[in-house]
Amino acid sequence: MPFLSVIIPLYNKGFIISETLQSVLAQTFTDYEVVLINDGSTDNGFEIVSQFLDERIKCFQQENKGVAAARNLGIAQAKGEFIAFLDADDYWYPNHLEELVKLINDFPNCGMYCSRYQTMIAKNHIINNSFSYSFADDYRGIVSDFFQASLVNRIATSSSIIVPKNIILEFNGFNIAISNGEDLELWTKIAIKNNVAINNVISAIYHFEAQNSLAKLKFTKKALIDLNQFSEEEKENKSLKKFLDIYRLEYALQYRIAGDIENSKKILKNITSNIPTKTKILLSTPIFVLRLLLKTKHLLKKFGVDFTVYH
Repeated sequence: MPFLSVIIPLYNKGFIISETLQSVLAQTFTDYEVVLINDGSTDNGFEIVSQFLDERIKCFQQENKGVAAARNLGIAQAKGEFIAFLDADDYWYPNHLEELVKLINDFPNCGMYCSRYQTMIAKNHIINNSFSYSFADDYRGIVSDFFQASLVNRIATSSSIIVPKNIILEFNGFNIAISNGEDLELWTKIAIKNNVAINNVISAIYHFEAQNSLAKLKFTKKALIDLNQFSEEEKENKSLKKFLDIYRLEYALQYRIAGDIENSKKILKNITSNIPTKTKILLSTPIFVLRLLLKTKHLLKKFGVDFTVYH
């Protein structure tokens, strides 16, 4: 049996899946299988995957059920003791798995193992994600405060971590009832109860601006994570509270942009952390101005300018 299983959910990523798969097959660590789940794609992505003849690639198909269900099917089919996740539009440097396996060996019994990663915010614009506000850029080991360290940049992303399969099964995998934040929910559950280790090596690229992203769906049509499920844990963990309040702010602002003032106000009632002044201003700004500002932000991102209003 392979040491680990690489799970790739595929939905209409024919324009980039070949590059993603090639980055997996170029890994210096080779004791793995690739479990690829075609989630009802309507493009040529699965045909492209079928042209790869490497026996480590195992392909499965299902009708379109969403990324959470696709990952869960991959987990069910996985033979490895550890699970490495990779989205179909992201990329690994050749040392990605090797460095994470070293981390597993050096820090056993953790719930998650995370690599440093870069974010491609626009074509030819890649940024490094630093956690220097929490620990040094060369730090390698167990993260003392996962949620505090994730307040600006998230330590755990769906293409930069390895999780023991038994840990995933303990939490019953991904929540198929939501269409936004299913990874955030699971990583939060794991980090509340387990140690998390991080590498000091950048080995993955997260394509924020990849085409056909689920993030492009209309916000009001998304089934969001219920952040209040962690209400008891938040009482005991101030960093967790601050971490979740950032997402509450994001949801509140997105609802306002979509014109759903009622849900925006409902979410704001659950926020007790200090709201940044710039966010307060936006939450009182007319909707048409917010939509114009959002378009401007997306335009700037295409030129490599990125910023957040939640810190």
